[in-house]
Amino acid sequence: MPNTNEYVCPCCGGAIEFNATAQKMVCPFCDSEFSVEAVQDYAKHLQGDGQDDMSWEERNNDWSEQEAEGIRVYHCSYCGGEIYGDDNTAATTCPYCDNPVVMQGQVSNSLRPDYIIPFMLEKKHAVDAFKKHLMGKKFLPKVFKDENHIEEIKGMYVPFWLFDTGVSGTIRYKGTKTRHWSSGNYNYTETSHYSIVRGGAMQFDNIAIDGSSKMADDLMESVSPFDFRAAKPFSTAYLAGYVADKYDVTAEQTIDRANYRVRESVDTMFRKTVQGYQAVNIENTNLNLQNAKAKYALYPVWIMNTKWKGQMYMFAMNGQTGNFVGNLPLDKKKYWRTFFSLFLPITAGLYFLFWFVLGAYGL
Repeated sequence: MPNTNEYVCPCCGGAIEFNATAQKMVCPFCDSEFSVEAVQDYAKHLQGDGQDDMSWEERNNDWSEQEAEGIRVYHCSYCGGEIYGDDNTAATTCPYCDNPVVMQGQVSNSLRPDYIIPFMLEKKHAVDAFKKHLMGKKFLPKVFKDENHIEEIKGMYVPFWLFDTGVSGTIRYKGTKTRHWSSGNYNYTETSHYSIVRGGAMQFDNIAIDGSSKMADDLMESVSPFDFRAAKPFSTAYLAGYVADKYDVTAEQTIDRANYRVRESVDTMFRKTVQGYQAVNIENTNLNLQNAKAKYALYPVWIMNTKWKGQMYMFAMNGQTGNFVGNLPLDKKKYWRTFFSLFLPITAGLYFLFWFVLGAYGL
């Protein structure tokens, strides 16, 4: 007979005991019963459980002296943003908050991008997309429709960390099936518990994580995806006429988000093979990464900021695919002026019609 101190209940995790009367392992906490063999097999699974190894290789890719000499860095004292461009690009306002920026010097203390997706759509496309976005919106504040303002749309490269890795391992699930029936004056419920193990290997390429804290994640998710097949090895030549955001979120700081996506994707694939259970929950994951590397890339985005009543509204368009996103405010004064200009004449007309009808009937 096994030493019951070594075994736990597969249902609640409590210390399970052998019941001489039932000749089974019985949990004193949840009253679940199991055969000795089932508990032994479950204990072997627990002993075989490992921990995730989700570590990534460190990267180091510095600017060459020649490249650094041709890059200028600009600093925004209002939002703290730093952008850079070639020495022929004169940046005067911050793409994020539209406040003045000052030149800080040459690029330093940052990594050189590995790849860049060049702009494939010109400014005209972004302007047209923005104007189309405004069409039919009668109660929009005037500043959003101002032609001079629309022309301030800027082309900017947004920093992204791209994660490549192979992953292999197992996930152990707890599955449950519940059966109900009645006999005589009694209702019965039987819950069966199953230990389910799935294993395999997958490859992930270019898991993209935004490297700028100033660029809203939901905004970038909305204009995504970008097609990495169009990426080129980085060259400062692509910066001509554009600016690039200097990352302020390091690869190490985004690893947790990358690992979360890996785990979620593996769980989704494995869980598709776990069928026929009324409930399935993860009990343990043992995933290991192979050749896990992070790349640094710049993705093209057309952006414009508009400040109205102390609130900033940002609009963005994917400079590769044309996906556009932006939220718009409602000018309440214009709305109510329009409402009353239409509502009051109608109300007055109905009022006089009402009294005319009453008078016609001598009431």
